Amino acid sequence: MTTDAAAFGGAGERTRGPRGGERGREARAIGVVSAAHFVQHYQTLVLPPLFPFLTQHLGVGFVELGLALTVGNIVAVASQLPVGFLVDRIGSRRMLLLGLLVSAIAFISLGLSPTYPHLVLAYAFVGLSGSVFHPADYAILSALIQGPRVGRAFSIHTFSGFLGNAVAPVTILPLAAAFGLKVAFFAVGGVAIVAALPLLLVRGVDNRQPIAHPGQPAAPRLGLTAVLTPTIIFLTAFFALLSLSGSGISNFSVVALRSAFDTPLATASVALTVYLAMQALGVLAGGYIADKTKRHAEVASVGYAVNACIVLAIGTLGLGAAPLILAMGSAGLLGGLIMPSRDMLVRAAAPPGAVGRTFGVVTSGFSMGGMVGPLLFGFIMDHHAPRWVFGASVIVMVTVAVVALIGDRRAIRRRALVAAE
Repeated sequence: MTTDAAAFGGAGERTRGPRGGERGREARAIGVVSAAHFVQHYQTLVLPPLFPFLTQHLGVGFVELGLALTVGNIVAVASQLPVGFLVDRIGSRRMLLLGLLVSAIAFISLGLSPTYPHLVLAYAFVGLSGSVFHPADYAILSALIQGPRVGRAFSIHTFSGFLGNAVAPVTILPLAAAFGLKVAFFAVGGVAIVAALPLLLVRGVDNRQPIAHPGQPAAPRLGLTAVLTPTIIFLTAFFALLSLSGSGISNFSVVALRSAFDTPLATASVALTVYLAMQALGVLAGGYIADKTKRHAEVASVGYAVNACIVLAIGTLGLGAAPLILAMGSAGLLGGLIMPSRDMLVRAAAPPGAVGRTFGVVTSGFSMGGMVGPLLFGFIMDHHAPRWVFGASVIVMVTVAVVALIGDRRAIRRRALVAAE
């Protein structure tokens, strides 16, 4: 660790000893990947708030604008696996830098020429850049964070993404209103460049430089079949279902509550805001839970089973303002508590030396759910069945709980068979 401390320069770092240098490296790793994750989520949500501006400026409808988002998701799904291989082969730090720079160029070029064809092309590259962050971030955290603190590191990383989601609408709208679309797109590109600077300067933060464990053999290079195991395929379905259930509440709960129960728009909006805020807080608390237990599948299953009951009550009882806000907040908190345990399940399933490609496969489920969710819940609303926005979410949540337990039981049996050989 002396050499590693010296790489960061300064006598103070060298005199802190192995534990201080190790903690410092962990802090740097969490900082740079959380900043990159913030940017990725921020860029994902800057376009929808600009739809009213873009329909006027580009002369297109909402379907055409939605198509740009769909193109980005399709490219992200197609890119996740090859990007995961590149993360494991050439290192997360380089891939994160590349992803940030590609997204910066996409938004800056869109600002230079804000036309509809250019918007679709730019979002294809945004989808490509977005496929980098989950495999690269989780590979760095898995390599550099000591086991007793991995859950908390994952929770901080996830929280940074929620923060990016929250900040995007309240910053991009005033910026576009005050200075126009071009400046708004330039600013989004600039945020990515700012996040890339620490990655250029920091050293020792990469999945290619894992913590040394005496006597541990070097990880073999693994092909595609090593990560397309039944457990990892189960987890990919698990992530797709998580994304699907979340999209119903996040995107359609306000209109569904208003349509089904005549809930005032202000009350429904406050309930959704509380749901999202409590979800972010739940993520931070969930990191401690993930570090205190190895029974991550049980945590996820129980959490989603209870959450399904809460969402079922929201969709059937017609709650008043205070009970509704309380129920939505409880659902958000439980949903957040589960997320670090979800990530720990993937880390446990990853073969040695293949964390990047494993997360690349599994997190493609997010984009799959992101493609299906708006269509499914939009179909429900178009057919005047707003209560089924919550009903469908409940069905998906119960399925998530079952899939988590089945996948975990399969993994336990497989490990037992390997140990017996």
